Amino acid sequence: MAIGVSRQWKGNNMREVQGYPLPLGVQISENKINFSIAVPIEKKCQLLIYRAGRKRLYRQFEMETAVGEVRCIALTDIEPAEYEYNYLINGEVVVDPYVQALAGREHWGVKKETARHEIRGRFLSQEYDWEGDHTLQIPYHQVIAYSLHVRGFTRHASSKVKSKGTFQGIIEKIDYLTDLGINQIHCMPVYEFEECQTYRNYWGYGEGFYFAPKSAYSSDGDGARGLKDMVKACHKAGIEVVLEMPFCTGADKMMMLECLRYYVMEYHIDGFILNPLVIPIESVHADPVLKKTKIMEHELGFQTVMRRFLKGDEGMIPDVIYWLKHHSEKQGIFNCITDQNGFTLNDLVSYDSKHNEENGEKNQDGPDYNYSWNCGAEGPSRKKAVTELRKHQINNAFFLLLLSQGTPCILAGDEFGNTQKGNNNVYCQDNSVGWTDWRGLEKKKTLHDFVKKLILFRKEHDLLTPERELQGIDLSCCGVPDVSYHGEEAWQVPKEVSSRQLGVYYSGARTKNADCYVAYNMHWLEHVFALPALPKGYGWYVRATTDCGILDYPELLKDQRKAELKERSIVVFTADRIVEVETKKNESITTLTDDQSS
Repeated sequence: MAIGVSRQWKGNNMREVQGYPLPLGVQISENKINFSIAVPIEKKCQLLIYRAGRKRLYRQFEMETAVGEVRCIALTDIEPAEYEYNYLINGEVVVDPYVQALAGREHWGVKKETARHEIRGRFLSQEYDWEGDHTLQIPYHQVIAYSLHVRGFTRHASSKVKSKGTFQGIIEKIDYLTDLGINQIHCMPVYEFEECQTYRNYWGYGEGFYFAPKSAYSSDGDGARGLKDMVKACHKAGIEVVLEMPFCTGADKMMMLECLRYYVMEYHIDGFILNPLVIPIESVHADPVLKKTKIMEHELGFQTVMRRFLKGDEGMIPDVIYWLKHHSEKQGIFNCITDQNGFTLNDLVSYDSKHNEENGEKNQDGPDYNYSWNCGAEGPSRKKAVTELRKHQINNAFFLLLLSQGTPCILAGDEFGNTQKGNNNVYCQDNSVGWTDWRGLEKKKTLHDFVKKLILFRKEHDLLTPERELQGIDLSCCGVPDVSYHGEEAWQVPKEVSSRQLGVYYSGARTKNADCYVAYNMHWLEHVFALPALPKGYGWYVRATTDCGILDYPELLKDQRKAELKERSIVVFTADRIVEVETKKNESITTLTDDQSS
């Protein structure tokens, strides 16, 4: 390949000196930049230097010094902000696999060619004021997670942010997230990937430059600074940032570890979601730099069981019991009813089958088994019975998610009924189908407010978020186990395959909380639950139901021995002293009435 060298800059002070082989990539010191890249011994390698923003090549240096298969060179008297670089390996222009920032990818969806020097490595500025920022290290049992796509979360016009589809757009939504009760976000790939493919690579999975935050995800084209700004702003608001890093199969193990360390040290990332089939999780846990970093993976056990229980499959009670009490930290997992790979929650209760025709793959792509149920009509429906049932099922799904003791994760937009029109694989839908449509926030404010109150209820009741998994034994010598399971008869675990009913009794003795009893009836028939007896002077109060959401005031159950549950419904009870609660309730109502009259 013939490469023209610009004469305009000839004669400057840049000069070559001895480089060092490790670490791979670029290292900037006070007056020197070191370049290191692994290249097979039999191949020729040159370093290409460009003036920033100029089209033509500026300088070219032979890279003959090698340690094993690592070529290295260093340049002195070079101002990082004024230059860009690539490599020429056996006549092919190659971008540094360890590049920390890219030039030429500042605009989403614009195809650029590396061979034409349109994509180049950029030197990352070493100056950034973190203002004392550090990772948050929120305990697993206190996390309320929220999964989003950086571009799709705010790209829709209805997001009403200034910097749509960017890290800055997420910053503009931080107040919304904190108000909802979120303290951890999960971001789909944020590194540099090629979106301009046969099908638009909207999600970002596949090969990429893993060390370089995506330039097009920043409003000013500086992906590195954009990601740092987002992380710092999230941390100030008490929100952890977790990155999904789905390295390609066959990626170098050492490179992957170096990449994770780099994001922790350079970007203050709180955690990662990894594929254990690609990177050995044990080696990640063993790394001293990553010891306090949350290392997680996708696990479909909770999702599959709860989806099946939700739609009324038989034989699910034993698995439901397991997942209701299973703790997340030890396995590094999180609970979700929905995630990006599949239906949204609205679509889970609106479609029996996937509808991926718009992807252009004849509906052959995407998971075939979704354990969904359309509630009587496929897709949008105006039938009142159908729409009401769907509302109830969505509420039930959030109860299952947020009353389970593992770490819950909400898919962005589920809290206000976001839909993908039955598409369960929107990997290429860089449009209103794949984006979060914020108009739902106004249309389904009741749902949003229910989710917000349910999150608050979870946070206010420590017995629902224990630091360690409950044992099912009486650890406090109060005569009641920390958790117990019941059917329609108290203290009898449902054993029938046909049973779709379950009662869960949480004792508040150890946490000094009020006892809590959650009754689940996923059957299409009404059922009566016998309630565990309480000490004298105490009563069961209704705190939340599928129909009404979280009640403003607890309602004393008239019959303390039993509770009737409608079909496909969940009711949450708490125990308290009858006189004290009723007195406080009356005082609150009186105060409210006085305020209104004044």
